Amino acid sequence: QVQLVESGGGLVQAGGSLRLSCAASGRTFSRYDMGWFRQAPGKEREFVAGISWSGGSTWYSDSVKGRFTVSRDNVRNTALLQMNSLKPEDTAVYYCALSFGSTRNANDYLFWGQGTQVTVSS
Repeated sequence: QVQLVESGGGLVQAGGSLRLSCAASGRTFSRYDMGWFRQAPGKEREFVAGISWSGGSTWYSDSVKGRFTVSRDNVRNTALLQMNSLKPEDTAVYYCALSFGSTRNANDYLFWGQGTQVTVSS
């Protein structure tokens, strides 16, 4: 019903920046809250940042608050995750996902992208 494609990952030195994009297909994108998650090797998938359907509310994990910024453009059916002051511990595959209602629980998200790799060197 909805397809998501992440892009913008890559290799960056500690302290650098990356901007991840999430492109959504389908007219229903604006109905959903959107979340960014990440998963490092051997670790469970963890919440990173979220934004409400209107873009009026955002929420972040403590580990990225003040460094990452999430935004969305419902007209263009895109969402962004601006990542600044990157640290080696930010290295992971990053996913965007959609849910009904505000949640940090990955199990509550209905649609997922394929992920994009972010690697931060030290």
